[in-house]
Amino acid sequence: MSETVSGRLALAEALFRIGALRFGKFTLASGRSSSYYLDLRVVPSDPEAYRLAISAYLAEVKEMGEKDFDVVAGVATAGVTISSLLAYLLGKPMVYVRREEKGHGLAKLVEGAVRPGWRALVVDDLVTTGGSILSAVEALRRAGCVADDALVLVDRLEGGKANLARSGVKLASFIDVKELVETLYEKKKVTKQDYQAVVKQMEGGRS
Repeated sequence: MSETVSGRLALAEALFRIGALRFGKFTLASGRSSSYYLDLRVVPSDPEAYRLAISAYLAEVKEMGEKDFDVVAGVATAGVTISSLLAYLLGKPMVYVRREEKGHGLAKLVEGAVRPGWRALVVDDLVTTGGSILSAVEALRRAGCVADDALVLVDRLEGGKANLARSGVKLASFIDVKELVETLYEKKKVTKQDYQAVVKQMEGGRS
């Protein structure tokens, strides 16, 4: 078993164990229905799952080339718990991007000592349509950064990668939701019904 495959298996099992991945009928923030719910905000609450997640991000950064960027930029709020530790381990500066400007002080969207010309790696926990990441990218670009790369742990395969590409952003992910559920199904962690429901959703169907 390759290092990448074993890493995906360990992460998938950890996410399932801590309840980050649940199956059923869920209504997403967009109003659409979903056959599963993925809550990666619980990951830092479990040291082992957190370690596996950070290791996954580090592996992806190595593939991307850590010398190709100057700063790690977290997308608030979930991305900040990743970007802060990732930046520390890489020895890189870290900033984060708010969802909206503060109503006081400097009213900034990008928090941190940003330098014009910095090449930023935008980090979040997952991507669905790419809206949150794109908003962060636009804020970083207005601040003078070059923001052409983004990294997430899980791609939900609902158009995010293509949407970001149209804005000149290359998205990398450690695992996508189909790979995640396939891995768990092969290990008999999830039922065939749950597996098929997710596959149907990825193909554009709605259960």
